[in-house]
Amino acid sequence: MNRILHSIMDTQLLIGNLTNPTLLFFVLGIFAAALKSDLEIPASSSKFISLYLLFSIGFKGGQELAHSNWGPEIGWSLAFALLLASIIPLYSFFILKLRLEVDDSAAIASSYGSVSAVTFVAAVAFLEMQQLSFGGHMVAVMALMEAPAIIVGVLLLKLYSPKNDSNSNEVQTTEVNHPQKKEDSSLIKIVKHALINGSVLMIVGSLIIGIVADSKQAEGIKPFTTDIFKGFLALFLLDMGMVTARRFKSFIQYGGFVTIFALLIPAINGCLVAYASDWIMLDVGNRFIFAVLAASASYIAVPAAMKIAAPKADPGLYVPMALGVTFPFNITLGMPLYFWIIQG
Repeated sequence: MNRILHSIMDTQLLIGNLTNPTLLFFVLGIFAAALKSDLEIPASSSKFISLYLLFSIGFKGGQELAHSNWGPEIGWSLAFALLLASIIPLYSFFILKLRLEVDDSAAIASSYGSVSAVTFVAAVAFLEMQQLSFGGHMVAVMALMEAPAIIVGVLLLKLYSPKNDSNSNEVQTTEVNHPQKKEDSSLIKIVKHALINGSVLMIVGSLIIGIVADSKQAEGIKPFTTDIFKGFLALFLLDMGMVTARRFKSFIQYGGFVTIFALLIPAINGCLVAYASDWIMLDVGNRFIFAVLAASASYIAVPAAMKIAAPKADPGLYVPMALGVTFPFNITLGMPLYFWIIQG
């Protein structure tokens, strides 16, 4: 009897997520693009909405963090985040390299080792629907997972790029005389670009402001940071739906391998972290956020960095994988799956 009731609750969770108004606006965006409608959110408005969502999450996270008791869990969470952001791109790269070029493999691996701020926003909305909260330090965890994955991807690219092959006879004199200087300057440039990326800077800056801001003064902007959040999220997902449909077609030429990877690897990452996070933390909301972050893929910060680090990599491959396959999977089926594992 308990199993039947549990199955019914799981089904209700899935249906509830699929009928979430914010998610339905994402579906509307896909239909609008597929039907070639003239429905469009101006680029400037879309950017404003993105910045608003990052600001709202960062500020609220900072306020919660300011009132949190700093204990071992926060330290372990930050360490776990660094570990995930380093390991995921590592094994992803070697799987991808079986079928793809080194440049594409490094770019995709970095994307899947990094995180998606938009998926994080959707995860927050999912928890609110379940009437659950999460620790403010999880915003810091998300920001912390951006750079390590990019660094690992760049190092793998430099290590396995054909130009570094020991059998190659085309070694320039300048690279022989100053190899370390050239590599270091390139890596520093990539890391700097990751850290000052607009989305990262906005959410980290808002987090810090939320921490230092006076609680009574912060109440004055609560209607802006909280009450209208879901409305802006719905508009943003409408725009994401249209972008997803437009970019999805560009990578079909690569065949089924990349699609399977974009579905299977995030699902495995999310399920494993949903289960393993029980050893580090007990809070359901924090565990869920961790699982979603591990399952997400960056299509903002990483592509910006890979334009510099891997100019030969095809953005028409790694951007649609993250935005056209992994993102829709996570917000429809992935999140209920990770939440079910955590509750089990």
